[in-house]
Amino acid sequence: MSDKQQSSRRRSLGGSVLVIATVLIPLNVYWVIRLEALPDLAHSTELAIFFTAVFTLLMLVSVNWLVRLLVPRFALSQAQLLLIYSMVCIGSALGGCDMIQKLVPAMSWSFWMANPTNKYDVLFNPDMPKWATVQDLNILRGFYEGGVSPYQSHILAAWLGPIALWTLFIIGLVTVMLCLNVLIRRRWLDEEHLACPLVYLPVEISSPRASLFRHKLFWLGFGAAAAVKIWNRAAFLYPAIPTIQLEPVNMATGFKSAPWNAIRTLPRSFFPFAIGLGYLMPSDFLFSLWFFYLFWKAQLVLAASFGLSRIRDFPFDNFQCFGAYVLFGIYTLWLERDYLRELYKAIVGAPSRLRDEPEPLSYRSAIVGTILGLIVLVWFSRAIGMSLWLIILFFIIYYVLAVAITRMRAQFAVPIHSVHHTGASNVLPTIFGTRFLPKKDLIGMAVYFWFNRAYRSHPMPFQLEGMKMQQLTAGTMKGTAAAFMGAAIIGILSAFWTHLHLCYSLGATAKGGLGMWGGPITYDMLTRWVTVPEGPRLGPIVAIGAGGLFALFLQVMRTRFVNWPFHPLAYTISACTQGQMINNLWMPLFLAWIIKSAIIRYGGHKVYRLCLPIFLGLILGEFAAGSMLNLGSFALGLPRPFAYWVP
Repeated sequence: MSDKQQSSRRRSLGGSVLVIATVLIPLNVYWVIRLEALPDLAHSTELAIFFTAVFTLLMLVSVNWLVRLLVPRFALSQAQLLLIYSMVCIGSALGGCDMIQKLVPAMSWSFWMANPTNKYDVLFNPDMPKWATVQDLNILRGFYEGGVSPYQSHILAAWLGPIALWTLFIIGLVTVMLCLNVLIRRRWLDEEHLACPLVYLPVEISSPRASLFRHKLFWLGFGAAAAVKIWNRAAFLYPAIPTIQLEPVNMATGFKSAPWNAIRTLPRSFFPFAIGLGYLMPSDFLFSLWFFYLFWKAQLVLAASFGLSRIRDFPFDNFQCFGAYVLFGIYTLWLERDYLRELYKAIVGAPSRLRDEPEPLSYRSAIVGTILGLIVLVWFSRAIGMSLWLIILFFIIYYVLAVAITRMRAQFAVPIHSVHHTGASNVLPTIFGTRFLPKKDLIGMAVYFWFNRAYRSHPMPFQLEGMKMQQLTAGTMKGTAAAFMGAAIIGILSAFWTHLHLCYSLGATAKGGLGMWGGPITYDMLTRWVTVPEGPRLGPIVAIGAGGLFALFLQVMRTRFVNWPFHPLAYTISACTQGQMINNLWMPLFLAWIIKSAIIRYGGHKVYRLCLPIFLGLILGEFAAGSMLNLGSFALGLPRPFAYWVP
């Protein structure tokens, strides 16, 4: 084939990637929101790896295999399959549980729910930005009660302006993430050789050699996980069939007396996919996760023993975590100072060892993109009425946490990173006191609560992992920046459309609701700030310092002792008093640590690699069987059991 023909074929397949991604992203976003917005379904985007996206890749690989057999010239390469997968992940993340799913209700909740009891119309509604919200009750009636077509000109006109402006804001948010990834990618992936273990499964699924699917041990793990999932589904539909208990069961119910009843929850669970993901994690980090989970439980018991549990929010776990993240970020910047110096030289054109030819963007373009994205964020925030100093501090905190989470994913393959109530909207009012912050600043932080309440469905790690997969399979990352930004735009628009379509059809608060709790938690918090103003809280401030010092101690010990097993980031992830995140995964991770440690100790890394297909099979078996059962239930109108992650 001539060079001209090869170039034409690459352009044709590049167009195919765009078309396929444009179709698959809205379908996945709809699937994710339909799953997570109803109260009895699964939560894909709370995990670091989305089972919806993995299943989509599996189906795409299957179709591509047939195309390769029948019409080889139209088959996609592995790099193109993985680019589509990355785009689906980014789009799904933006439609996920901690992104636009929380934004849409926050755009209208306080106006529809205002009444003489909550006094929203007096407390803050007059100060809410009209251009970023929908306030017309006639427009909102169909949204909350359902039974109305959203495809009417007056409804679309009311939502179009706020959606367009929020889309611009999110594009700015994601642009900064992408540019930061470009600036740090070389150091993390090329020089430190971070493996990004979460890319291993999609890379193996899409391999043209299909070696994973030819491995008997893979089918052993796949069959076991899928069989249990199908069996339990049958047991749900036919109660006479006994259930194989995999879902969490609280072992702490037997603790009736103080101080042990302070534990509250100690679930046992046996999720196959979590055991499989744990097998991919470094052993020391895996050990640290379950150890620090029990460490947090011990804090609760000790607090109850000394009467400290009467103090509100004690032991301030989210503030301890915040301090640990900040110290880890500062320490990381200090260690990377030589690289940052070289990066600065490359940007200003001075002699430097760094070259940006392999990067998705040049370093100068990344700096320009970062500046433009931040200008959008600052402009938007100033339009809301926030003070400039608070805006700067707010987004510094946000991106420090985002970079830390991206680093955790790249280095440790953490299965979940909720970081509940550790964002700027929680930390800043506590540090400075709601009494001393203007109402506009409080409104701004409440309006932004949707993307920094927790950090589960975060797009930034998927960008870096996407670059890693393109580097492994294509040998180049050119074009990935445009692909990722295109995926973000499609994902944003798909998420807004899905919410409007579902809410106007079913009713946001009718028939059990559609995940509107992003509205009440935002405005209950804002009401508390406005009606019960507080000064700076000493306890959380001390906890921030204590968490930072403890994390610094752990990090220093890791640098001084080669086999030091305690990692500061595991200390933050394993905080257990907020939500059900690590609560539901600590035991599978503990089991994975036991299995992996035994295999490496008695069989070495050769046996570890030999057994790896079993654990990849556990992940893919549960993901594939659960996804097919879920889609089948949608199609047939069957009742669906609650499943916190996999349906």
